[in-house]
Amino acid sequence: MNKLALLCRSGFEKEVAGEISDKAADLGVFGFANLKENSGFVIFECYQKGDADRLAKELKLTQLIFVRQMMVVSDLLQDLPENDRITPILEVYKQIDPKLSSDVLVETPDTNEAKELLTFCRKFTVPLRNQLKKQEWLKTRETVKNSITLHILFIGSGKCYVGYAYNSNQSPFFMGIQRLKFPADAPSRSTLKLEEAILTFIPENEEKKRLSDQMIGVDLGACPGGWTYQLVKRGLFVYAVDHGKMAASLHDTGRIEHCPEDGFKFHPPKRTKIDWLVCDMVEQPIRISKLIAKWLINGWCRETIFNLKLPMKKRYQEVKLCLAYLEEELTKHGFWFKIQAKHLYHDREEITVHIAVISKNVVGTNENRHS
Repeated sequence: MNKLALLCRSGFEKEVAGEISDKAADLGVFGFANLKENSGFVIFECYQKGDADRLAKELKLTQLIFVRQMMVVSDLLQDLPENDRITPILEVYKQIDPKLSSDVLVETPDTNEAKELLTFCRKFTVPLRNQLKKQEWLKTRETVKNSITLHILFIGSGKCYVGYAYNSNQSPFFMGIQRLKFPADAPSRSTLKLEEAILTFIPENEEKKRLSDQMIGVDLGACPGGWTYQLVKRGLFVYAVDHGKMAASLHDTGRIEHCPEDGFKFHPPKRTKIDWLVCDMVEQPIRISKLIAKWLINGWCRETIFNLKLPMKKRYQEVKLCLAYLEEELTKHGFWFKIQAKHLYHDREEITVHIAVISKNVVGTNENRHS
């Protein structure tokens, strides 16, 4: 096995190919990407034996913006016999000594065509899991060092990749997708984007400390209030900045002040400490990046989550440009910070970025890489 299977949103295969090639090269690993547009996955084949496993260990999934799940896989198995699909799969696993495995997942890419296989995948998982248990291959706890989850990726009837991912470096969600329920009282479905971002970027054991009723937030481009809703839900008081109207339900909470202003011209009230800035405005990504940089450099907020709407072409290049600009500006002004970026499930033609300012004028190396 010397290939990586990388799951993504359909239509973003080129971005994944560019990103994995760059990140692998940074680690001294080289190969080539095989992709089919709108397939929802990319296969990256390494030139040197053992490099796919190395990437699966060392290249943190959280550092990959466009990748939802990453696994080491075999060559594609095709024409699996309908009366016995399990035996060929077990033969592949015999090559990797899967004795440290804790579970098995039978998945598909996130496309309409592949989703038709999900019913089969669910039914197939039970007998496969039973056979793996008979082989004593499913018994290790996830906390054991270098423990793995076995992955089967079906891309068509009788066609699958067989592989594994390290439990310490994989998405905990089926198909790499964190599915959320839309709150009935939320003003818009965009609320799910910020909820997923908070759950992705803020560790669960830190959320109540970093988002509390003692804090103040600003939502630029807030109308009708989908993102404001998530902050208010966590107890924050929010300055909701938008010429449009906010949902009456948010006014009823007493936790917002509507500021009918241009998000690019708004300044926080004097002598008011802003803890959080969120922004989901439809604007050129570099212009949003410059706006966020201004807020952070001026000390107007200490933590921010914002979306960058991507162009139709050269999306990965635009992302690199914007993130490089933010890192350079913050570093130049002496900030020690943490930056993360992800193409979330609830995002469309955009990525979500989180920046937390840790301190300023600290001697040492900035923690300024995507993590």
